[in-house]
Amino acid sequence: MPIQGVSKVVVGVEDQARAKEFWSGIVGFAVTTDVPYDDQGHRWVEVTAPNGTILVLSENPEDRRRFGENDQLPTSNFFFHADDVEKTYEELSAKGVEFPSKPEKQPWGWWSMFVDSEGNRFALQQRD
Repeated sequence: MPIQGVSKVVVGVEDQARAKEFWSGIVGFAVTTDVPYDDQGHRWVEVTAPNGTILVLSENPEDRRRFGENDQLPTSNFFFHADDVEKTYEELSAKGVEFPSKPEKQPWGWWSMFVDSEGNRFALQQRD
């Protein structure tokens, strides 16, 4: 099979340092790349989830496009997953992470939504 899956997802951010602290210091992803890539001070910053999913934290304004502007929906077009959404909600809320949608059992399973340091809203679904 030639295509094996998704390796990286670009997340548009206003402040890479603040976003890097959110994803590594609060959420617990590992900073795997943080290097300059041009002579204008731009950086290539990647954080990696425990399952290997890589987020590229991009300050490029083109990457700040929003998937959905409805406050009740995510702005990203991808979902994160956790083994226990309620426990993850409790742990991240205790660290100051905002959850506009608290964990709720839906017909398709547990779901919630959280906001990162840059105002991006992400869906969080429980993997059964």
